[in-house]
Amino acid sequence: MEPASFTTKKPVITIEYCPKCRWLLRAAYMAQELLTTFEDDLHGVLLHPSEIAGRYTVFIDENILFDRKREGRFPEIKELKQLVRDQINPEKDLGHSEKK
Repeated sequence: MEPASFTTKKPVITIEYCPKCRWLLRAAYMAQELLTTFEDDLHGVLLHPSEIAGRYTVFIDENILFDRKREGRFPEIKELKQLVRDQINPEKDLGHSEKK
């Protein structure tokens, strides 16, 4: 099996989380869900421990998709999948995670 071509520009999701707050498990769960749902649409998901306490921010490439401090809460996985889908593949059906 050959590695994926780096010439095709698929987005990278970065989840920046506070390791002191013990948010790695939450970030890893969300990364797993995004990789499973968007396996053909993403280049990958990066987990990035933040040096800033209390940070939990999700980026698509360099653009902020969700910021815990700005929103005053963590994203629900259903909501996060919808936000990612709307940015990278608006036609994708999310099945049970679809907006009601």
